[in-house]
Amino acid sequence: MSATTTTLPGRIDGSTQSFLTEEHRAFFTQNGYLVVENAVNKAEIEEMNRDAIAICRGDYGAYDGWRGPHEDRSDEEIMRQYLCIHFPHKCSPTMRKHLAHPVIVETLTGVIGPDVKCMQSMLFIKSAGKPGQAWHQDEDYIPTRDRSLTGAWIALDDATIENGCLWVIPGSHKPGVLWPQAQQDDPRFDCAEESYNFPYTDEDAEAVEVKQGDIVFFNGYLLHRSLPNRAAGGYRRVLVNHYMSAQSPLPWFYNERVDSVAKADVRDIVMIAGTDPYAYKGVDDHFRPSVRPSGEGGCVKGRDAAEDAES
Repeated sequence: MSATTTTLPGRIDGSTQSFLTEEHRAFFTQNGYLVVENAVNKAEIEEMNRDAIAICRGDYGAYDGWRGPHEDRSDEEIMRQYLCIHFPHKCSPTMRKHLAHPVIVETLTGVIGPDVKCMQSMLFIKSAGKPGQAWHQDEDYIPTRDRSLTGAWIALDDATIENGCLWVIPGSHKPGVLWPQAQQDDPRFDCAEESYNFPYTDEDAEAVEVKQGDIVFFNGYLLHRSLPNRAAGGYRRVLVNHYMSAQSPLPWFYNERVDSVAKADVRDIVMIAGTDPYAYKGVDDHFRPSVRPSGEGGCVKGRDAAEDAES
């Protein structure tokens, strides 16, 4: 992978009115990603970062993998214990509110369509020394029937090569192929599987360095990864939300109430724009916050060995 970056095209100033143009939509279609700069203001960033500490501290209650109670530890000590917390919007009103941030709504209705739903959020803390995530495609984990899955990667800190920013392979979403995956034991990465056998190399990748408050939008088939936070200190915090067209069912996990995969439709969703054609099915409240295994010390049955050793 190249150690240098060039100024990337496909960047928009989100502080302007009606910022999304046909040219930007075309860039997203061709490359599979788009950066909206100045998307989230300072007050909103501060609110989310305060809330990140509250979630880690357990102010909204305990959850699977929570390492509290944390009464005798500083915020810094608490935050360093977590790499990622899944579904923070299920416990935090602040994180839920920002699922439908105006910049997210405008961008996604422009690149997905008028009806958009959210099904997942992930709060990455990634303090100095924490691992990254190997090459993967998000559609491996959240399948859509219409290939509309789109991530919104909200930078809560500046994201640089040094502290583990996002890397993408532009255009890798276009074949519409989910490449095979395998377990990996690379100490640079967490416990997630790694995609392989795709017709690209690390030299095709581009680093997406962004400033605090920028949002990176990317297609669910786009190959992307991040490397460890090698900075001397600090964090690379990011809130990643996943969205798709509400016109498509979500066969995330097979629904035993139906007799075919074609009808499977997970309904633990939040509508952020337009109408829900499947509203007659109701909405579920199934998922709960949980801690992502970081892989430090190796992965054991879905949990990291270092964590098991502490228990």
